[in-house]
Amino acid sequence: MYDIAIIGLGPAGSTLARMLDKNLKVIAIDKKTEEENKGFQKPCGGLLSPDAQKMLIQFNLTLPVNILSNPQIFGVKTIDAGSNLLRNYQRTYVNVDRHKFDLWLQSLIPDNIEVKNHSFCKSIKKTENGYLVTFVENEKENTISAKYIVGADGANSIVRNTVYGKNKIPQYTSIQQWFKDINPNPFYSCIFDEDTLKTCAWSISKDGYFIFGGAFTMEKSRENFEKLKEKLKKFGFNFGDVLKTEACLVLAPNKFSNFCCGKNGSFLIGEAAGFISPSSYEGISYAFDSAYILSRIFNSKISNPNQKYKSKTLKIRLKVFSKIIKAKILYNPFLRKMIMKSGISNISVIDENK
Repeated sequence: MYDIAIIGLGPAGSTLARMLDKNLKVIAIDKKTEEENKGFQKPCGGLLSPDAQKMLIQFNLTLPVNILSNPQIFGVKTIDAGSNLLRNYQRTYVNVDRHKFDLWLQSLIPDNIEVKNHSFCKSIKKTENGYLVTFVENEKENTISAKYIVGADGANSIVRNTVYGKNKIPQYTSIQQWFKDINPNPFYSCIFDEDTLKTCAWSISKDGYFIFGGAFTMEKSRENFEKLKEKLKKFGFNFGDVLKTEACLVLAPNKFSNFCCGKNGSFLIGEAAGFISPSSYEGISYAFDSAYILSRIFNSKISNPNQKYKSKTLKIRLKVFSKIIKAKILYNPFLRKMIMKSGISNISVIDENK
């Protein structure tokens, strides 16, 4: 009988596992392997926002140099393809290799945590004393008991789907493609286009590669992805040959009731809880924050942890809700056009060839 079973060891799960009291008996189940180039890798642009950087400072963690990716860019080209508008805004992201970042966070987990790598959770069943968790490790099925279960398993969380049912939070299909970077000047971009997107797309230059992706409605997602690529050529995008295509579900909460903190001894942290910005799809800072809050609750051994966790995450939910309001403004073609035309906070780029 384990005290806690953690499903998923991304930034949320690894942070929770690292910060739990050593007297707790904990098992963590994760799809990744410990080898850099093998096993599951989460499709992600790999940019650490200022809020995520702030959490690393609070945790007294410094990034190893091998996790950083080149180049480090301090501006984002914001493009409205429908209105033919382009603006440049300052953003202080840190460019990282997301898979190496996840493996580094996992390497910080203390030895008392029982980690099951290259494994996946098959089913969860509520019992009188907690939960039965069935998982597959090296093609072998195992079942364990745990008093509490934590879903840190992202957009398609088996914990959330089991406890709340599917489609509790609106979902989109995130598609990303990797290319050799043949653009003359590396850049980041955020792209809007009412014809192909209800949300946004992005591009990132990383270690000699050019990554282009977006969050599309599930119907005709690949068709709209290709249509948007074609549109962006007039903005100077050079794609070349596709080296890799990735796809996954991504959540886009659109109302306060979407958030799922957990109940009856189950808990959700990070994106599994709906803690992800629908305006930028940034979720690492919320993963850190919610994991830290839950670790403090577990370590205190209080009698009503679900109620306490819901109360303590109110600030996170309010912050993400403010991003929902921001998204409704950004994704409105008329309002977005007015903001971009105003030129507020835009930084003009000097072309030395003119």
